[in-house]
Amino acid sequence: MELTIGSIAPDFKLYDTEKNLVSLSDYKGKNVVLLFFPLAFSGVCTKELCSVRDDFSSYGNLNAEILGISIDSLFTLGKFKQAENLGFKLLSDFNADVITSYGVKFDVFPSFQYKNVAKRAAFVIGPDGKIKHKEIMPTPGEVPSFDAIKECLGVLVAQ
Repeated sequence: MELTIGSIAPDFKLYDTEKNLVSLSDYKGKNVVLLFFPLAFSGVCTKELCSVRDDFSSYGNLNAEILGISIDSLFTLGKFKQAENLGFKLLSDFNADVITSYGVKFDVFPSFQYKNVAKRAAFVIGPDGKIKHKEIMPTPGEVPSFDAIKECLGVLVAQ
């Protein structure tokens, strides 16, 4: 089933880099930005997440929590988070369950023929748990529109 704007976002439980189990339902009542990315330490993923890091205060001003999700292990994500000084949670979807439920899984990643890698995608989840913005990039080299994400968050804050 394809997720659409207005759909209830599928809940999940994933481990973060501190070995804590994190659930989307932990953020009920808050705005959440889910950033799915293919692989830690790759060029476009680093650029994408560092751009969020560099504009992190804007998301805080919009009452938004950022959660980055990839299939990398929590240990790899921990090194990536530390190396890039990322101030938001990175979650390991090592078994590809969440990327499957959100419909953002490459069956075969185009660059290296890896199986079950996350597509680059962004979802804004409102305080009611519903999807307010959805952007799935057609190729791994493209990044979501952070202006559109912030515009969506601005509407949610104004409500």
